Amino acid sequence: MSDDEAMARETVLGIDIGGTKMAAALVSADGTILTGDRIATPPGDADEVFAALGELIKRVRGDVTPLAVGIGSAGPVDQQHGLVSPVNIAGWRNFPLVDRVRALTGDVPVALGLDGHCFALGEFWSGAGRDADTLLGIVVSTGVGGGLVVDGKPWIGQSGNAAHIGHVVVDQDGESCACGSYGCVEAYASGPRMVARAKRRGWRADEDVDAAVLAADAAAGDELALAIFDDGAQALAAGIVATAVTVDLTTVVIGGGVAKAGSVLFDPVQAWVKRLAQLPFVAELTVEPAQLDNAGLLGAAHLAWASVA
Repeated sequence: MSDDEAMARETVLGIDIGGTKMAAALVSADGTILTGDRIATPPGDADEVFAALGELIKRVRGDVTPLAVGIGSAGPVDQQHGLVSPVNIAGWRNFPLVDRVRALTGDVPVALGLDGHCFALGEFWSGAGRDADTLLGIVVSTGVGGGLVVDGKPWIGQSGNAAHIGHVVVDQDGESCACGSYGCVEAYASGPRMVARAKRRGWRADEDVDAAVLAADAAAGDELALAIFDDGAQALAAGIVATAVTVDLTTVVIGGGVAKAGSVLFDPVQAWVKRLAQLPFVAELTVEPAQLDNAGLLGAAHLAWASVA
């Protein structure tokens, strides 16, 4: 048996798709990444975006046909029909992602999940949530995604879009959101929206900067940058507490690019959660940083392994 044949019998392909980056990896049953890579999510129409993903998949899998494929995608998703319409990937609307990926990887099971669900599942599998039975995972990046693991299993809802915390409305008179609503968590807490709001208030108005620069300025004591992070943290905390009192959970894990801001984000989030979580059964609600850099990818791989269990 060749090395590739042995790997194919022991691995699945995990794919993680977001508005900022796309990643893929061959993953063993114990969660070990055997080979993987990532690229920036390109602009363009549906076929141009998928062409980039297809090249990534080919590069990662080589000649290996995995046992199954798991995909975590920005949403909304239509699990029943294998379609995705990511808010932050304008070229994909009702895009037949499952069929297109299956055509590249062979006649193997292809499982589709929301990226936030996969993040939560990855952290539950081998990250900050591995000691919790029930947890809420949140990804704060280009958008704000979420996922729930309830009693050890992903809770996806009837359409596959449960726990889409970024589109919990926390201010009905608030700013417009890319989803078409107003006052969503994402409209206040995503990286691009925090930067845009800071610029409108005079912060580095003529510079090409991102949320990492905003976080660095906040860490250095810039009052405006700190205020912007506090606004985002308040929105996140409101969404967290709303979810916690609905589902009855005490463990929250936050990851994503904006979470790399560290205490600049987590200190105000924890303070606002403490202020808002007044009912006794959520009084001990804890918010922790993610431990994995690739939780979404591992969660997607977990979906793939579950499809062949």
